[in-house]
Amino acid sequence: MNTPNEWYMQRCITLAEKGAGSVAPNPMVGAVLVYQDQIIGEGWHEQFGTAHAEVRCIQNAEDNGHGHLLPQSTMYVSLEPCAHHGKTPPCSDLIIRKNIPRVIIGCRDPFVHVNGKGIEKLRNAGVEVEEGVLEQACRQLNKRFFTFHQQHRPYIILKWAQTSDGFIASNSAERLLISNEITNKRVHLWRSEEAAILVGSKTALKDNPVLTNRLGHGAQPIRLLLDRYLQLPAQLFLLSDAMKTIVFNTIRQETIGAKAFVQLKDQASILQEMMDALYQMNIQSVLVEGGATLINQFIALNLWDEARVITNQELEIKNGLSAPLLKLAIKQTTETVLNDRIDYFTNPLIASL
Repeated sequence: MNTPNEWYMQRCITLAEKGAGSVAPNPMVGAVLVYQDQIIGEGWHEQFGTAHAEVRCIQNAEDNGHGHLLPQSTMYVSLEPCAHHGKTPPCSDLIIRKNIPRVIIGCRDPFVHVNGKGIEKLRNAGVEVEEGVLEQACRQLNKRFFTFHQQHRPYIILKWAQTSDGFIASNSAERLLISNEITNKRVHLWRSEEAAILVGSKTALKDNPVLTNRLGHGAQPIRLLLDRYLQLPAQLFLLSDAMKTIVFNTIRQETIGAKAFVQLKDQASILQEMMDALYQMNIQSVLVEGGATLINQFIALNLWDEARVITNQELEIKNGLSAPLLKLAIKQTTETVLNDRIDYFTNPLIASL
């Protein structure tokens, strides 16, 4: 059975999850205020650029007529309160100003402008601070944010669909539709949860994808295309529509309308160079949707965090383009969606959160 501290921290996590898809590149954060074993205020970071969880939590308590109880209350928050001026003032300053005597924190913020500074400021002001309650769960909540700030690259998710006999495409020019309609909606939801989505030139040419989450809701990911020598026809959706696309190449650096051409060096480490560029652009996560050659390159470089593999258990084609192969991976879970099986893997060779 969870302790009271763990119960309240779990409530913070549940609240924080409401900000999924709306707060990036900020982390998801939830906060609750407790007075004599009763929650008197709750809040979460709802939208990038708006008030943080701690501010909304305090406002909620005050709106409910509990402002006078703040000096006798405990604040629970899933991530260390900030100590710097960004788009909003420091939350640690507000906590101190409201005379909240005790703060319990899930985990420290890895962002260089915070990372212990919020805790230090609270303690220097006489606030009792406890760290590490459900720490792993709080870090996992913001795995993209932690990976970005600790490894200086986006969080990378590999995704592909394969037949029951292990092929990702047929040998013909015709596109092979593998996953079912319900699974496709799931994929579009995944797209809305990530900052960007990436395909290579072969997939762009053969499938002519739009790469949106048009079957779901939420923000549209930034579309990324690796066209090393700018050989793709301009009529493709990725190059001709009005939506934002970043084209990584070795030829030119230029922005034309919604299309940004980013020049990279023509070398073996072009994927790492691409991730470095995305880090500089503050893009915290990438869903890599193909094709097989591109995904295999990520696997060969051990440059991935998660993989989501969709297998149509009823489709067999006997010959075609082989699906990528994860040499080392930990299967976390499996779910079945009609005739599709979705396996979720994590990379055991990446330093754990």
